[in-house]
Order: sequence, then C-alpha cells, then structure tokens
Amino acid sequence: MIGLSGWLEQIAPVGARGTVTVALLSDEQVRALNRRYRRTDRSTDVLSFPASVPNPGYRSNPKSRIPNPFLGDIAIARGVARRQAREAGHSELAELKVLALHGLLHLIGYDHQRDNGRMQRVEARLRRRGGLSAGLIERRRRRT
Repeated sequence: MIGLSGWLEQIAPVGARGTVTVALLSDEQVRALNRRYRRTDRSTDVLSFPASVPNPGYRSNPKSRIPNPFLGDIAIARGVARRQAREAGHSELAELKVLALHGLLHLIGYDHQRDNGRMQRVEARLRRRGGLSAGLIERRRRRT
C-alpha cells in the first residue's frame, strides 16, 4: 500500500515538481495557525503556506524524482480529517490524500474562490487518477 507522500508524488501535476512538507497537527494547533495567519479563530481541515521565496541553498536529492525546490508547507488538522473521513464514508488515509492534494494545489497557485472552477477541475482529474471519490471543493459545495 502506498503512503501519503508516495501517492502525492505520483499524482502531482507537472507544475508541482518540488518538495513540500505535510504536517499532521492537532485541531488546536491548526486553529492557532488559522487565527494567526488568516485571522479566523476556528480550526479548519487544511492550510497551505506557499514558499514566498525559493531557497537558494536548497539542494535536491539526486535520487528523487522530484528534483525541484521547496514549494511550501501543508498543515492538516488530524481530528477534522478523521471526522470528515467518517462523514464521507472513507478511510482516514483517503481523507488525508484529499486534503494534501487540495493543499498542494493551493501551494502552486490555484484558488478555488477566485478561479471560476479551474482548481476544482484540476483537483477532480488528479483525484480520479489517484483513485479517490469526491474531493473537498465538491463536498463543500454540496453542503451550501
């Protein structure tokens, strides 16, 4: 069985060639990040922190299939992910994949609130390639 990082590497779009950090955090830790960086005092499922300036000292692993520089950090609230997995009727790993993919797309510049569905289409294509059902954007739209 392939883990989260291997899955993300396999399905990542060409524009996402680089290194990312995925942190699985408590809901409280993500709430603190959300409060500090987005001024929203609640936990959320995933936050993305794009690297603002490429790290000139970065040296890629020559054995890696992703030889490009650091793209940024993805923070996932483990408790929220667990609850969303139950609600969606799939495993926690499947939910972590949905959230990591969503976060990765934000790292490379997609913004589902402003791009007229472009991120949703890319996310759907990559999810299908990665064997996942409904993604985050579709689930949120169904609730509203």
